[in-house]
Amino acid sequence: MQIDPHLYVDADACPVKPEAVKVAERHGLAVTFVANAWLQLPRAPGVRMQVVTGAFDAADDWIVEQVIAADIVITADIPLASRCLQKGARVLGPSGRPFTEDNIGNAIATRELMSDLRACGVRGGPPPFAPKDRSRFLDALELVVREARRDRAKLVPKQPRQPPTAP
Repeated sequence: MQIDPHLYVDADACPVKPEAVKVAERHGLAVTFVANAWLQLPRAPGVRMQVVTGAFDAADDWIVEQVIAADIVITADIPLASRCLQKGARVLGPSGRPFTEDNIGNAIATRELMSDLRACGVRGGPPPFAPKDRSRFLDALELVVREARRDRAKLVPKQPRQPPTAP
């Protein structure tokens, strides 16, 4: 099992790509951006682009197939967040809001309610992405990386120490 968590970014509409790379680079983490089409990404060691083709949710499916416990996923997609949480990943929205087992049910219910309201002609949406959201995201990702590293360390089996060999 890999020692460091891997960072996966649902990249199609992600407004914090440079911030994700900045934090991943600082911690020496590999980061994979996943999208349905090639995107221009910040250049840095350990950054890769994964283009998936096929169904509407192909990028989501690819991320769920790859993610393992204590990996980190950045997404605003609530169903994807739920699927990744079920696999033991840490999930963070682009605004810095973590998705957890405690709040994912509310997020799904709110998503359904908003969908029903839109179907009835009620318009609206989240406020525009602001500089304070970037700052909150950076702080939250730093915390999530530390937590994921701690979680991963618990999952990686300890190697027994070998006694020194005589010359």
